[in-house]
Amino acid sequence: MTVEPSPLTIAQLAELAGVSTATVSKVVNGRSEVSSETRAAVEELIRRHGYRRQRRRSISAALVELVFHALEGDYPIEIIKGVEEVAHEHQLTVGVSELQHDPAPGRGWVEGVLRRRPTGVGVIAVFSSLAETEREQLAHREIPLVVVDPADDPGKGIPSVGASNWNGGLAATRHLLELGHRRIAIITGPDYALAARARFDGYRTALDMAGVAADPELVGRGDFLIEGGLAQARRLLRLPDPPTAIFATNDGQAIGAYHAARELGVRIPEELSVIGFDDLPPMRWAIPPLTTIRQPLTQMAKAAATMLLTLANGEPLPQSRVELATELVIRESTAAPPRGSSRNRS
Repeated sequence: MTVEPSPLTIAQLAELAGVSTATVSKVVNGRSEVSSETRAAVEELIRRHGYRRQRRRSISAALVELVFHALEGDYPIEIIKGVEEVAHEHQLTVGVSELQHDPAPGRGWVEGVLRRRPTGVGVIAVFSSLAETEREQLAHREIPLVVVDPADDPGKGIPSVGASNWNGGLAATRHLLELGHRRIAIITGPDYALAARARFDGYRTALDMAGVAADPELVGRGDFLIEGGLAQARRLLRLPDPPTAIFATNDGQAIGAYHAARELGVRIPEELSVIGFDDLPPMRWAIPPLTTIRQPLTQMAKAAATMLLTLANGEPLPQSRVELATELVIRESTAAPPRGSSRNRS
């Protein structure tokens, strides 16, 4: 039987690297005052042999690191609320980082996490694509990681929490079909995002099940931003045979579609139905209130925080992938299509 070698201590790493224990400690804890060559050498040793922390600290009054791709709009607020609820129960502090505004190498979010690790519980990454090196840095230091709404494959063995995006896309499109719409456009999310692709697949499946041919002209390539929704809705509404309904695959793009309709003198829902995805709190106050697919963001965040605490306590997770149900929320932005749906606009 082959016995796996034990991870190395700081002293053992220092001996192999030919540097002081203080230097290795700086690398392990994300300190910046180490040369890039030395840092790379120590990181390689950690990758090859692993690193054994001297003792496990209590997680009471510790820190949960919450890492977002970008801190924009209401989406992050709902996630923070969910994590904070669990953190408050366990006397934890929540720290927030943003990948989009990372500073120079050596001073990014991972290095910040490593510096705070003596009081840290672990990391929750939200709608993020973490580099393999970042995942390795956390794993080799036994820092637990859970991903919420992963933008891509989170990596082997990394727990994640998401929503039933395919079912949501199916439900949104079916709702429009049941109202009588056949010219149904979609404004997708970015191609790299798993959620965006799943919602698009749900849309196409609903059309196929209803015997409605998918029209490539009715597909607007969006980016989950209001500006992207505005640009794509303008194009769609200016088609010679424009859609009678638009499925915007997030609420921000739905608001963009509202603005495009207003610019072009198209009334919602009398001439155009719009449905979103997320059910962010402001959407009930849109004019008209937005029909949307509710994504349980706060519950997703709570589930992720609970999973992180389980890992920090050294306990196994009952399941590594949690998927929560989405729900159709019908408001006043969807209605039956107008008679004579072919409308020319310039």
